[in-house]
Amino acid sequence: MAIPDVLLVEPDVHGDTRGFFFESYNRRALAAAGIDVEFVQDNHSRSRRGVLRGLHYQIQHAQGKLVRVAEGEVFDVAVDLRRRSPTFGRHVAMTLSAANRRMLYIPPGFAHGFIVTSESADFLYKATEYWHPEHERTLLWNDRALGIAWPAGIEPILAAKDLAGVPLASADCY
Repeated sequence: MAIPDVLLVEPDVHGDTRGFFFESYNRRALAAAGIDVEFVQDNHSRSRRGVLRGLHYQIQHAQGKLVRVAEGEVFDVAVDLRRRSPTFGRHVAMTLSAANRRMLYIPPGFAHGFIVTSESADFLYKATEYWHPEHERTLLWNDRALGIAWPAGIEPILAAKDLAGVPLASADCY
C-alpha cells in the first residue's frame, strides 16, 4: 500500500452455488492484521452513480474507518492530513465493490471520500469515534495539489458542503 497506515483487508470468502459467506467484522482477525481499535458507530449510505461524498474529516475526535461496499462499486480515496507524517498530502485510491469484497481501514488523521461508479452503491463503514458535526471539515475533492485521478467520464454530483471544500494548502490538518 502506498501509505502503510492505510490497510487493505481481503476477507476469506466461502462461496458455492448457493452464494457466499464471509466475516465482515471479526475483532481478533482485524487485530492480528494491525487494526486493533474499538468501533463505536456503524454507518450506511446509498448513493446513485456519480455521487461524490467527501473528502471529509474531523479536526477533533478524528475517526478511523473500516469501509466496504455491500452493493455496487465506488472509487474510494483516503488523504493523509497528518502534518508530521512522511506521507502528508498523499493519498490511497482504489475500487471497492460488492464483487471484490475488499475492505479498507483508514486510520484517524485522514480525509476520506468516494464516488459511485456503478448505477448505485450501498457503502458501509465502521467508525472509531462518533460524528461531531461542529468538528467536521471538507477537503476540496479536486484540489490539483492532491493529484487524485478520479474516474473519467463521470460527472460528480456533490452536496453543498462538498462543493465548499478547501484546498490542502488552507485545510485544518492534524
